[in-house]
Amino acid sequence: MISPEKKFKETEDFCKSNADEAIVKKYSKYFKEGYDAWGVSSEKINQWVSDLLALPAFSNEQVNSTCLLLVKSPKYEMTSIAGLLLKKTQKQWNQETVVTLEKIFQNGIGNWAHTDWICSEIIPDMIKKQLMSIDSLKPWRKAENRFQRRAAVVGLIKAMKKATDFGPYYDFIDPMMADGERVVHQGLGWFLRETWKKQPVPTEEFLLKWKDSAARLIFQYATEKMTPDQKLRFRKDKSK
Repeated sequence: MISPEKKFKETEDFCKSNADEAIVKKYSKYFKEGYDAWGVSSEKINQWVSDLLALPAFSNEQVNSTCLLLVKSPKYEMTSIAGLLLKKTQKQWNQETVVTLEKIFQNGIGNWAHTDWICSEIIPDMIKKQLMSIDSLKPWRKAENRFQRRAAVVGLIKAMKKATDFGPYYDFIDPMMADGERVVHQGLGWFLRETWKKQPVPTEEFLLKWKDSAARLIFQYATEKMTPDQKLRFRKDKSK
């Protein structure tokens, strides 16, 4: 039986032995909240994950337990490795994996990069496998972790693009438009920019509803692809 604690220690030792300060310096500028990393290359991280998964008797339960230990580390690579372990074991995903993902947000996601990677690489596949849905993501809208709240909306972008009726998606994000966190505002704006590309009229109706009360950053992102004249419609009425 593989001990998650042993895998944690071996992974930590691997990262320390492959540290590269140049990589840390290269990427630190993208993280306003701080970037605590060793600087291990993505190629080496991917190989390490493949080596871990090649071990005999590394069960789905042990993968989940190892992931939850890894994300408790403040180091960037440890959470990256946890995410890749989940991604590469998707044939074994079940509802316990969904619980593990929720716990990962609660215990270890503290930046936009890990959040958006999960929203691109894990949540859409869980939706495709019917392990997650727009309804199951509703509690995430009120999660304590602001990045989990961001994931609630960003994680739906791929599914939204395949839909014909955007009504349920506008209903889903409506309670989030009053969220106070910048990272959530960015996620909402990103989502609405994508809905606007597909269905501009209902998206603009939704934006007009919120233009005088929601954070301006949402509109900055949502209207990014609009012409200057189109953007004028969504300026806040300062008389209110």
